[in-house]
Amino acid sequence: MSETVIKCESVYKIFGENAKKMLEESNGNVDAKSFQEKGCIVGVNNASFEVAKGEMLVVMGLSGSGKSTLLRCISRLTDATGGKIFIEGQDLLELNNKELIELRRNKMGMVFQSFALLPHKTVVENIAFPLQIKGTNTEESISRAMEMVKLVGLDGRENYFPRELSGGQQQRVGIARSLAVEPDIWFLDEPFSALDPLIRREMQDEFLRLQEKLQKTIMFITHDFDEALKLADRIAIMKDGIIEQLDTPANIVLNPATEYVRKFTEEVPREKVLIIEDVMDASSKNDLGDLKVSKDEIIENVAEKILTQEKLVGVVDSNNNIVGSIKPSKIIDTVFGGRKNGS
Repeated sequence: MSETVIKCESVYKIFGENAKKMLEESNGNVDAKSFQEKGCIVGVNNASFEVAKGEMLVVMGLSGSGKSTLLRCISRLTDATGGKIFIEGQDLLELNNKELIELRRNKMGMVFQSFALLPHKTVVENIAFPLQIKGTNTEESISRAMEMVKLVGLDGRENYFPRELSGGQQQRVGIARSLAVEPDIWFLDEPFSALDPLIRREMQDEFLRLQEKLQKTIMFITHDFDEALKLADRIAIMKDGIIEQLDTPANIVLNPATEYVRKFTEEVPREKVLIIEDVMDASSKNDLGDLKVSKDEIIENVAEKILTQEKLVGVVDSNNNIVGSIKPSKIIDTVFGGRKNGS
């Protein structure tokens, strides 16, 4: 079992004068509508979950669902109204200001939708800036910043000013700056939503490349379901402050827990999201045909081959051992089942 890095126990964030008192009186049964009638807005409602070391948890929902508020509670940019938040076993809500600043400087990296680059500093100076705040000497901070420039693919642009960069390049500087302090935990709040679709896709690919290399523990906020499916190890879908479902992308697509989640998934091109392992029959059969496919293959890439087979297709692992089988009819069910009619 992986080590738990972030742990939330019944976290609430309620905005309003009597928020704490009303939460105590409700015994944890918070009804957003009745709270609103009494002048309180419920931002996060009874959120409990864990994030493992090296995991990327994507929190998604529409505007006003509470996803950014949840992230702000976990980084303690906002104080939760109730519940407990642990970072590597440390009770975040018990820390004083000095300890909190220390934790943020040494453990956490943050990237927001607005790039917030310093216009009078060059790319390399922007990236080195948080290191210099920590007290790192100029030579060392510039050397580290140059490593980050290479990591995010901005070689040759290190002496440019932010105004001389495209939106995607500015976002790379923001990412490099947050990585320069070598955070263990990385919080990203809609970091790509201001970018046009083509640059956004490039940034997502770049981000996955970085994560494969760095293995950070990440909470990533988005309102884009396709982005969540592409990036996440697990997805938490929020509505009105409540986490409606927290699961793997495959399980959310195949087994939506609520009507609200199902609406997100019904238009998803399943063949582009699911891999063979998600839909195979785990017990291998004897009457397999000649075709074998990898359990890690995206369905879209092998669907045509499988559909030409009359016999069961063997599913193999990375060592070429048979670990299951798949019927051609299962491909048809997976691709066309569950669209709109929920069948």
